[in-house]
Amino acid sequence: MALFIVRRLLQSLLVLLAVSVVVFCAVYAIGDPIELLVSPDVAQAERDALIARLGLDLPLWQQYGIFLWRALHGDLGNSFVHGVPAVQLILQRFPATLELVFVAITLTCVLGISLGLVAGLYRDRWLGRGIMAGSIFGFSVPNFWQGMVFILLFAVWLGWLPASGRGPTIEALGVPLSIFSAEGWRHIALPAVNLAIANIALVLRMTASGVSEAQSQDYVRFARAKGIKPGRIVRRHILRNILIPVVTVIGMEFGTLIAYSTITETVFSWPGMGKLLIDSVYQLDRPVIVAYVMLVTLLFVIINLVVDMLYAVLDPRVQLLEPTA
Repeated sequence: MALFIVRRLLQSLLVLLAVSVVVFCAVYAIGDPIELLVSPDVAQAERDALIARLGLDLPLWQQYGIFLWRALHGDLGNSFVHGVPAVQLILQRFPATLELVFVAITLTCVLGISLGLVAGLYRDRWLGRGIMAGSIFGFSVPNFWQGMVFILLFAVWLGWLPASGRGPTIEALGVPLSIFSAEGWRHIALPAVNLAIANIALVLRMTASGVSEAQSQDYVRFARAKGIKPGRIVRRHILRNILIPVVTVIGMEFGTLIAYSTITETVFSWPGMGKLLIDSVYQLDRPVIVAYVMLVTLLFVIINLVVDMLYAVLDPRVQLLEPTA
């Protein structure tokens, strides 16, 4: 296990290095943030002084070298717009995004696996077919349009839920969270459901497919022939054997939701990292964009490592390292 972790960490460092080169060059080669930061009426001397202070007068390779050296010391640069460290700015928004994603992934696990089990066990009946047909809408409806429909229906017409914002927060271990208040749940309900629907459909269809395949396996037929109760067969034999691909998808989708919650956060004005990224793109706040991508890449690496380790826990037949001869 230790050798596996060391090997993966070395691979992760190479991935982070490659991502930093690509993202840095792509972001820093496009647009001129000075045009947005400085009024056209400002004297050329002041403009040149700002360019020098931000290091934008240096060649691209030299800017990257400075960035890489600072990144090795935990400094991903200061925001051009806000004047504070980019990492600090992102981490201030991280609890809001993590809270939203946690609720969305919980809905994905509970509804996706439960409905997938029902659809797989009753695949030839109207209930199973209805669930599978309904899951198509989860893939088909655009996320931003779906969010606007939710706002129109539940916030404007019915007035049940607020259309935007995070609501009041309560600190838990120094982290501000809104899920500890009823008003907070009212604010998080619409964006969390909007973020979860596509993933519920994905997990649902994977679970249903795995259940359908598992039911035809010899070990399930043998268990039925022994007279084991259907509920025990589902829990101990079917569900346990289909969890590996489902866990993989859920793990990857957890990272994806954090990285790409930008649309939902923008539609519902949720003050998370995604909305910060969109605002930074509009403002050409390069350090924030690069820091965001680097931190999200690191998060994906960690999630992949955890998912790989869960394989061995869920299925003893899975080996993290190939046996030596």
